[in-house]
Amino acid sequence: MTTLSLVIAGFAVFVGSVVQGGVGFGLGLVAAPVLTMLDPGLMPGAIQVVNVTLPLFTLAAEWRKVDWRGLGFAVLGRLPGSALGALVVVYISVSTLGVLVGAMVLVAVALTAWAPAVPRNGGTLTGAGFVSGVTGTATGIGGPPMGLVYQTAKGPQIRATLAMFFFLSAAQSLVILKIVGHLPNTALVSGALLIPFMVVGFLVSGPLRRYLDGGRVRVAVLGVAAVSALALITQSLAR
Repeated sequence: MTTLSLVIAGFAVFVGSVVQGGVGFGLGLVAAPVLTMLDPGLMPGAIQVVNVTLPLFTLAAEWRKVDWRGLGFAVLGRLPGSALGALVVVYISVSTLGVLVGAMVLVAVALTAWAPAVPRNGGTLTGAGFVSGVTGTATGIGGPPMGLVYQTAKGPQIRATLAMFFFLSAAQSLVILKIVGHLPNTALVSGALLIPFMVVGFLVSGPLRRYLDGGRVRVAVLGVAAVSALALITQSLAR
């Protein structure tokens, strides 16, 4: 990265970290499209380095709120989803996948905004984990499916559960990307350089957490999911 690129990418990571620190997800929606435009060769490895680090800060404060049962189902779906995401990176058009998934998320947001929330059970959690695995590994944006399933939970439970899920998911994605030969050292180094921006963003997100926990978290989740979908579609069309 040049100095200018690092500053631009760092600002995107900062903003994304503020959003994820408050809502529970959103780092990828802000940072992944920016990193892709700056240097497609760094993706999705660079954003996964940040994705595996940010959840540790959330868990340090709210780990007692993790929904372990729901997490188990989500991780069960994430395992095959990550493998499929790696195949997409190697053999299939990631842009096509991104547009399709982004459109699906927009439809899901529209339906849940005017209808009862998505039921949170073993089937929906496993399905959300699977889709998140595919898109997270292939594009770096994997939060919307899980966010939609947990939209009616309380803020601390959403943030803690998604933080544990994203930590495990990002670690798994990094291993898989390395195995299939799509994790260059430049991506690892660039991701490491972005971590200080992420730390500052998380620290700044404190007031946002308190604001959203006052009964505004569902609206925030739906809003971030919709923006995530649009970002994913934009990123995919730009490839």
